[in-house]
Amino acid sequence: MASLRLAVDAMSGDHGLRSSIPATVNALNLNSALHIILVGDEPAIALALASEKFDSNRLSVHHAPDVVAMDDQPSRTLRSKKNSSMYIALELLRDGVVSAVVSAGNTGALVAMSCVVLARLPGIKRPAICAPVPALNGHTFLLDLGANVECDAQQLHHFAQMGSALCRVLDGSESPRVGLLNIGSELTKGTATIRDAAELIGADSRLNYCGFIEGGDLFSADVDVVVCDGFAGNVALKVCEGTASFIASQLRARFKKTLYGMFVGLLARPIMTAFQRDINPDRYNGAALLGLNGIVVKTHGSSGAQGFQSAIHQAARAVRNDLQSQIEKQLETTS
Repeated sequence: MASLRLAVDAMSGDHGLRSSIPATVNALNLNSALHIILVGDEPAIALALASEKFDSNRLSVHHAPDVVAMDDQPSRTLRSKKNSSMYIALELLRDGVVSAVVSAGNTGALVAMSCVVLARLPGIKRPAICAPVPALNGHTFLLDLGANVECDAQQLHHFAQMGSALCRVLDGSESPRVGLLNIGSELTKGTATIRDAAELIGADSRLNYCGFIEGGDLFSADVDVVVCDGFAGNVALKVCEGTASFIASQLRARFKKTLYGMFVGLLARPIMTAFQRDINPDRYNGAALLGLNGIVVKTHGSSGAQGFQSAIHQAARAVRNDLQSQIEKQLETTS
């Protein structure tokens, strides 16, 4: 089994150390097999750790004097941010010091740096971002979520292979059901690229392809993996999160509107609490960058400690279950 040694890009994201430090400490305290290297400004990290309780034998700091800002241009970061916490964390993964990297930083920069530092697996044009979204059966893995705005049929086929491998590793599913996001379920619907991708995915005997699915099927229990290009995937994810937030806020407003509503709201509080817990994005946080020579997990830039911690746990689970070799095996059919 691969060592559970992770590198955490401690400085990136909207909250930096305010999220990464408590998330790292909590993750260490919950998993005795975990070892973490915090990459970032060493004095600042030492100060943030001063009041925390943790096993110092399983936590170390690797100094990085620079940080990638959330609004930095990805192409510029490749030239000017080689001393950043993000870049150095990826170098630790490339050099075998750690088995995975977790970052809340600039998505474009993380994808670009990962492609340069780690390189892509044979046959992969660009890595895909894959994350779970809430569904009736617990969750559904959706990819791509924004790394590739436009995709050809072969890329979508690769996404199906990599998403299927991720589902097997994280959920233990022997034959994940794969659906291709389209504007209708009929075979004649969609663009030529979507129809060509359906032929490639359907002809792959290693995949359990279930056909086209529509946007409303994302929440069903009909599929385990949904494949789409990064434009559609990112829009779908943001709509899901926005809709969940809208429904929750509307219910709270209705309950507060009248005395009767407040009474009903009081009775319904346990249900509302459970509902908000089930749709909380932090529970599903941690998007894997698939198609690289190494495991990289991206957490929301705005993630708090809980969301960041979820991403660390997901990275550890991916390492423990050997996600990398599973993806490589899945891609052997088309490499």
